[in-house]
Amino acid sequence: MADTPTEVLFYHLERKPLEAVLPQLLEMTVQRGWRAVLQASSEERLEALDTHLWTYSEESFLPHGTRKDGHAAEQPVYLTIGDDNPNAATVRFLVDGAVASEPTAYTRVVYLFDGRDPDAVQQARGEWKRVKTAGCTVTYWQQTESGRWEKKA
Repeated sequence: MADTPTEVLFYHLERKPLEAVLPQLLEMTVQRGWRAVLQASSEERLEALDTHLWTYSEESFLPHGTRKDGHAAEQPVYLTIGDDNPNAATVRFLVDGAVASEPTAYTRVVYLFDGRDPDAVQQARGEWKRVKTAGCTVTYWQQTESGRWEKKA
């Protein structure tokens, strides 16, 4: 990692579900030439997200893969349930309560959590404190009524 602190972004999902937001954020990451790891909480969820990322849009193609696909080092976006980073990603996405064991190993870490789930909100608050204490730069983004993102903190 560079000398600059890790940037950690918390996305508070309220208006649109993860399945609507995640592809857009991953597309922006790939367009910037960055590699990403997406960490989910279970194999079942990982498989569902993998399928969704292949089918969410007829107009877009989001190159990604999992352990089952092989060629992990070549994947612009790698999906996992573990702490692994086989594609040398600089951005880590965390969904469904997944946690980065070493957030400072990345340039950017993105937590996406369901604002309608009190447990998810509580966990995000705990992660906010943990990564801030670790010296990360932390921002909080909340969806507006129109579905756009507004920086709240």
